[in-house]
Amino acid sequence: MHIHILGICGTFMGGLAALAREAGHRVTGCDTGVYPPMSDQLRALGIELIEGYGVDQMALKPDMYVIGNVVSRARLPDGAPRYPLMEAILEDGVPYTSGPQWLSDHVLHAPGQSRHVLAVAGTHGKTTTTAMLAWVLEQAGLTPGFLIGGVPLNFGVSARLGQQASGQPRPLFVIEADEYDTAFFDKRSKFVHYRPRTAVLNNLEFDHADIFDDLAAIERQFHHLVRTVPASGCLVVNAEQDSLKRVLHQGHWSQVDRFGHTGNWQAAGEPHAFEVLHAGKPVAQVHWSLTGVHNQMNALAAIAAAQHVGVSPAQAAKALATFENVRRRMELRGTVGSGAQAIRVYDDFAHHPTAIRTTLDGLRRRVPEGRLLAVFEPRSNTMKLGAMKSQLPWSLALADLAFCHTAGLDWDAADALSPMGERARTAASIDELVAQIKSAVLPGDHIVCMSNGGFGGIHQKLLNALQH
Repeated sequence: MHIHILGICGTFMGGLAALAREAGHRVTGCDTGVYPPMSDQLRALGIELIEGYGVDQMALKPDMYVIGNVVSRARLPDGAPRYPLMEAILEDGVPYTSGPQWLSDHVLHAPGQSRHVLAVAGTHGKTTTTAMLAWVLEQAGLTPGFLIGGVPLNFGVSARLGQQASGQPRPLFVIEADEYDTAFFDKRSKFVHYRPRTAVLNNLEFDHADIFDDLAAIERQFHHLVRTVPASGCLVVNAEQDSLKRVLHQGHWSQVDRFGHTGNWQAAGEPHAFEVLHAGKPVAQVHWSLTGVHNQMNALAAIAAAQHVGVSPAQAAKALATFENVRRRMELRGTVGSGAQAIRVYDDFAHHPTAIRTTLDGLRRRVPEGRLLAVFEPRSNTMKLGAMKSQLPWSLALADLAFCHTAGLDWDAADALSPMGERARTAASIDELVAQIKSAVLPGDHIVCMSNGGFGGIHQKLLNALQH
């Protein structure tokens, strides 16, 4: 089959393209801003990339157009369609589908080749927990396939098909299960298409204010996911979340394993070294390099999910000892100076207030003596809308200083951060932000840059400025 992917350079669609190519399909695709590293990765797989959404791509005549959720029926100020290729596809009546639907039909549940899908859903920690679970299964010799919304350092790739392991009735496939909508023509959450046998509900808070009116609307989508899990399946659920209790209260038809203080899976000890308890009995010890209570909870979820496919907690804990996390999860980008006087610059994907707070909490536990400088940009659609601006002082409470990039915001970041007093500063440009940080930094500081985008290359600009 020849598929042509619209929006191919997104994390999910790029991973789908890699899986389709590995499965033997011819893959081409288009996007705006086709540039490295994604462009290099895709071209190395033999995938032809086209810049833009021109109608001339209809000449490719693929068997199926696969539409990313970046594509819409929007129009430019002059009235021209923003995505003319999509208009031509609709006009000509040729076959098209969404990315999640194609993945389900041709990879996850292809006729005669259905996989045991382990889906990891939640507002926070999806990428990290998915990577943990894939690594645990890999170390257990189960050779899982996976599609992860980031690059796990243990694997070096974000997607692969995997193989059926001896003793397993089906090949295993671990997928990051996003609640964002599927496509402009399918407003259900992506994860509804995946039909998992093992589903992790890691946590659930309000997010994606651009598509969900309130938390109840997201809870409804999570319950749609619960409905797709068979009776022989397993729901691995955060026991501490009222939102997830409400989801399960709507009905469930599968085994439920709960993790957290009140769950049947618990952790005792510090986040970097803890005992795993199952039904009150010690079953494993985790010693690893990760920090933060959130990662301890992620580990419990991964261990519980792995047990559902036959991996013992002791095996899972041993694998987690060698887990290297995912790029852009408290990734050290560089150091200026040496020893106790060194200034360290980190990159982290945190962009929701809760994620910002847990990121800072994890680093504070690791470096209790050093100052924390939090540098962030409200870049997600939810944050741009200002839906959570009042939570920012709470999310940044552990930072000694906070620096906010305000470009593109329609709300007053300085006013939102005013409860922090002189600890908070704002800047409309990256260069101004770098200058502010440079003037405030002291030897031994830890600078954490948090964004779900490239943040204008601020990490290297900071390192260059601090070198001088």
